[in-house]
Amino acid sequence: MNSIISLPRRDFIRIGGLTAFGLSTADSSRRLAAADGVEKAVRAKSCILIWLDGGPSHLDTFDPKPDAPPEVRGPFGTVATRTPGIRFSEMLPKTAAISDRLAIIRSMTSPLGEHGLANHYLLTGYQPSPIIRYPSYGAVVSHQRQASRDSVLPSYVAVPESRAMGAGFLGSEHDPFVTGGDPAKPDFQVRDLDFFRDVDIERINRRRDFLAEFDSGDSYEKAYRLITSTQSRSAFDLAAEPESVRARYGPRTFGQSCLLARRLVERGVDLVTVTSTGWDTHGQLSLQLRDGFAGAKTGVGLVPTFDQGFSALIEDLQQRGMLDKTLVVAMGEFGRTPKINSQSGRDHWPRVFSTVVAGGSVPGGQVIGSSDRVGESPQNDPVTPSDLAFTIYQLLGIQPSRLLTTPDGRPVAINQNGSTIKQLIS
Repeated sequence: MNSIISLPRRDFIRIGGLTAFGLSTADSSRRLAAADGVEKAVRAKSCILIWLDGGPSHLDTFDPKPDAPPEVRGPFGTVATRTPGIRFSEMLPKTAAISDRLAIIRSMTSPLGEHGLANHYLLTGYQPSPIIRYPSYGAVVSHQRQASRDSVLPSYVAVPESRAMGAGFLGSEHDPFVTGGDPAKPDFQVRDLDFFRDVDIERINRRRDFLAEFDSGDSYEKAYRLITSTQSRSAFDLAAEPESVRARYGPRTFGQSCLLARRLVERGVDLVTVTSTGWDTHGQLSLQLRDGFAGAKTGVGLVPTFDQGFSALIEDLQQRGMLDKTLVVAMGEFGRTPKINSQSGRDHWPRVFSTVVAGGSVPGGQVIGSSDRVGESPQNDPVTPSDLAFTIYQLLGIQPSRLLTTPDGRPVAINQNGSTIKQLIS
């Protein structure tokens, strides 16, 4: 048994031997405790977390300062939104048109300005500890809902990659199932759903029977169902979407990743992370955010790509009657400096930044908190990553005060430092 456990998780999934959900089987009392009360207060059945890796500039997206000096307001203009008196960057016209469905937090604040530390804080609600590896949102949701799930699909999926989004002390069974690849490419395939060469269903069945001799739990059975199920393969099949829908999300990786996330929550996945990289814009702000890294005047860049994919996701969820039960959160680890630097870019700035929340019964058409006149500090209603985590768990029907247990037996609350963002709880 030990030799089986030591093999890489991904390789064993591909040959049908292990599971995307891990090896260990929780004891009955813990499973019952995890499931207790989850459905009673749930507002959001599922969550799509859009992670803008590197830290988007709040000043050039959701908190522009059109009346500030040029070195603060930057190279972009603003656009009116559907919310009276609120303006976004001119690069977000499609998102501005759906602002009545969005809650914009303009007073996020953190003391951590280094990527790794800040990522951990935003994705767990806990500042990093040298003693405890805290679990990410998706891992906690997977853990808390494991007793009540019967879907062949994983509870927690990362598209197309996972960054600082692991299970921490909860163990590898609650790590995300990572799709890999590029959903925008015609030959996109989910890497852990294919078989090794010369490994067919008959051999998988033999291995399944062999492993059943060693484990009477359901972990192996879940792995078997995942890799052999037509339902799971269908969930990841973007080619099944009408071309008009795919075009609405846009042809690039981010948009198609958002579309895949919608397909997954539609079919029962609890939490999907969509990672968009490249937001660490220290130099050439206008080229990186609007025109692409190559500098060609294409009109394509990070913010326009986000604008198309994000707005399409919100509209698609609403049209399908899914928005009220699907919480959507878009955020990065911090904002950018109020003043443009000598490289025509902006540096790390955690003191104040913006986060966007939609769906999951959250009232739209509102702005929570504000930054000062140059976007340097919170002006009112500061919101910490712990507060955001506390509230996200509440929206998903998970009590933040519930205790988890570390491998060495220490009880740790899901979230012990946050408070409810009351404007998000309808």
